[in-house]
Amino acid sequence: MVTVTAQYPFGISPHFHGNSKALSPETDSVNFLSRIGYSRLSLHSKDHVAEVHSLPYDSDFSDENETTAILDAIESPMNLKNLSTQELKQLANEVRSELSFIIAKAQKPSRSSLAVVELTVAIHHVFHAPVDKILWDVAEQTYAHKLLTGRRQMMQTLGDGHPVSPPDFESEFDPFTAGHGCNSISAGLGMAVARDFKGKHDRIVAVINNETTMAGQVYEAMSNAGYLDSNMIVILNDSQHSLHPKLEEASKTPINALSSTLSKLQSSKLFRRFRELAKGLTKKFGKGMHEWAAKIDEYARGMIGPPGSTLFEELGLYYIGPVDGHNIEDLVCVLNEVASLDSMGPVLVHVITKEELKVGDNQMNAVTNKIMEDGSSSDTIRCGTRTYSDCFVEALISEAERHKDIVAVHAGMGMEPSFHLLKNVFAEKFFDVGMAEQHAVTFSAGLARGGLKPFCIIPSAFLQRAYDQVIHDVDRQKVPVRFIITSAGLVGSDGPTQCGAFDIAFMSCLPNMIVMAPSDEIELSHMVATAALIDDRPVCFRYPRGALSVTDHSSGSGIPIEVGKGRILAEGKDIALLGYGSMVQNCLRAQSLLSKLGVEVTVADARFCKPLDIKLLRHLCKNHSFLVTVEEGSIGGFASHVAQFISLDGQLDAGIKWRPITLPDNYIEQASPTEQLAVAGLTGNHIAATALSLLGRNREALLLMC
Repeated sequence: MVTVTAQYPFGISPHFHGNSKALSPETDSVNFLSRIGYSRLSLHSKDHVAEVHSLPYDSDFSDENETTAILDAIESPMNLKNLSTQELKQLANEVRSELSFIIAKAQKPSRSSLAVVELTVAIHHVFHAPVDKILWDVAEQTYAHKLLTGRRQMMQTLGDGHPVSPPDFESEFDPFTAGHGCNSISAGLGMAVARDFKGKHDRIVAVINNETTMAGQVYEAMSNAGYLDSNMIVILNDSQHSLHPKLEEASKTPINALSSTLSKLQSSKLFRRFRELAKGLTKKFGKGMHEWAAKIDEYARGMIGPPGSTLFEELGLYYIGPVDGHNIEDLVCVLNEVASLDSMGPVLVHVITKEELKVGDNQMNAVTNKIMEDGSSSDTIRCGTRTYSDCFVEALISEAERHKDIVAVHAGMGMEPSFHLLKNVFAEKFFDVGMAEQHAVTFSAGLARGGLKPFCIIPSAFLQRAYDQVIHDVDRQKVPVRFIITSAGLVGSDGPTQCGAFDIAFMSCLPNMIVMAPSDEIELSHMVATAALIDDRPVCFRYPRGALSVTDHSSGSGIPIEVGKGRILAEGKDIALLGYGSMVQNCLRAQSLLSKLGVEVTVADARFCKPLDIKLLRHLCKNHSFLVTVEEGSIGGFASHVAQFISLDGQLDAGIKWRPITLPDNYIEQASPTEQLAVAGLTGNHIAATALSLLGRNREALLLMC
């Protein structure tokens, strides 16, 4: 017999959880229209427990799938202090359920956010934010943190098409912004030293994960923390996955009753004070005795700890772990002990989590798991639409059939789905180094020196980390590394964190670098072929995130183009639009708008920022009174090179009127790609309005912007 408990008498549509099987949609689903909002019913039977929801209008839908009584009462971390262990466990379940819906709706990467739910709950139960400083390495880990720190309503707006502004999204609970990764220990150590100088006693907690441990800055910060010996806590969220299949197949760090007991012992006051006392006594016996005792301590702890634990000890951090990252009781116990210790220096707590942890046996799991597998941004259109990366992969595979020495090196946070195909096809010729961009650049230089043709694939925002290596290890030595700069320009919901605004400027100022950008996928395949043939200097080209401009072209073998050679796509006598990269498409849209207003426009595709097509520039200046350059990059990029040439060549003296359209001199916050282009003034309408204003037709220019 099934009993029904109703909070409100509304229509129902069931969602099931627990260990039950989903009801048959033909026989067990009941749907009524509801005009009153959102409600829940609970069905109880011997075999299963089902949760039943009303079916409101879309505008009222809250995307919840189970009661969140404890989470509803959390307005700040202070509300967690008096919760029992059982209540903390329930809160973790509610947070995970809430996040699963938010992530599914926003189509955000979800692996790390769902893996750290219990850890986040335990951190806020033990520590006293915002007095205690909690720092995160990557934004994807902070979703549960934001839910528990008064930003639940803001989180629920993700994916609604009207994302909140990140300045509003940040709060006093975020002492240092999480974004690009590997910065939390460095920033935390700085805060710890500043705290010590000022005589304060707040705690510093820095959370890192597997991906960020690929970056050298993490180890630089740990080494300095060990040397300075300031009190701080580093929590390593170890999801036990690796970039390397051989390591994946190796035995995992065990989590069992013994490891739990040892972790609690290592973190206990009694044990650590006894250890400090023993160290003090051995020092009194002399340096030899102290060093001998230290070696015994390190050896013993290495024997009982997991592989690699002594690395942190060598860097000067006291290692505690491993701890089960989904066991609230163990986490709270260890963190309480660690938080209660003063004057013990830096501590590393090794927490083991599972990214594959299920939310529940409901339909949402399928959606969430799909997103977890893809790890792709909502701005990359996936419903049968090909992306620039798809085209690049096809072109590179085709080119590799002609050039057997082609290899690929990939760096950055995560990997686009397209590159998994490349990895499978290239097999041992594909190297994914994770968030080790500096290594990727110099490694590629070594491959080139060894006679191979490396294509180094790095998102624009992450290439910034490796700029010193680009200069000294590649450009200065004229090493033929081929840089593929992905996610160039605006990146939608990732906002300024992963925006590729600066690569045109910082790559084109290098003396030996060839800098180019395709206007569509056909040009992209041509540039892959061109890069493969350049063996005397480095070359780079960029392409944006998202869908292709032209969809009826099947990518294949490209045709090498002449270095420094642009092209004219449309001829007109009134004004010239010179586009660079993807902005050529918006120049064509502007040309279409202007032609309806009787304005004849020339549209040219620069192709190259360095070397510039001097002949093309002179032609445009000679045959037009107005020249407009358009690029999806910062000030100091393509337009700067054009200005340098036409001024030195005397074209400005001859009467040409030039206007640059670039990204504005500020960070553009997260929004849809279309909205970001509008904010930046880079749409076809904006370009057309600029042309009309140059022609003195200001009224028509204003009408285009309405």
